[in-house]
Amino acid sequence: MLKDDIKKAKIDAMKAHDKNASGVLGVVLNKVMLAEIELRAKGAELKDSDVIAVLQKAEKELQDERQGFEKAGRAESVAALDAQIAIVKGFLPQMMSADEIAAVINSLPDKSVPVVMKHFKAEYAGKCDMRLVSEVLKKING
Repeated sequence: MLKDDIKKAKIDAMKAHDKNASGVLGVVLNKVMLAEIELRAKGAELKDSDVIAVLQKAEKELQDERQGFEKAGRAESVAALDAQIAIVKGFLPQMMSADEIAAVINSLPDKSVPVVMKHFKAEYAGKCDMRLVSEVLKKING
C-alpha cells in the first residue's frame, strides 16, 4: 500500500539524516493519518486513491508556498521546496496524457459530460487531471 511506502521512505530519510525529506514525509503521513481517522469515523477504509488525493493536495500546497518564497526572492527556501515537491511527486502515479484520455472517452458508448466525468472519477481517480478531461471532452464533442 502507498501509505507503507511513504513510511519506509520516511524511515530511510531519517537514517540518512535528510531533514528535508523526513520533514515533508512526516507532514504527508500526518495528513494521511488524519484522512484515515475521518474515513474510519464514516465506516470506510483508507485506500490508495485517498492517499493519492492527500499527496496531490500536499503538492499543491508546496507549489503555492514555493511561489511565495520565489516572489520574496528567497532562493534557498525555493530550492528546499523544489526538493520536497520532487519527493511528493515521486509517490504520485503518472498522470494520463490528453491522448490517453481521448482514447478512453472514444471507447465509451455515451460521451455526455456527466457520464464521462463520473467514469473518470470512478475509474481513474488521482491518475488524471479532471480539467484536462473536460477540455479533451469539449474537443471531442465539438
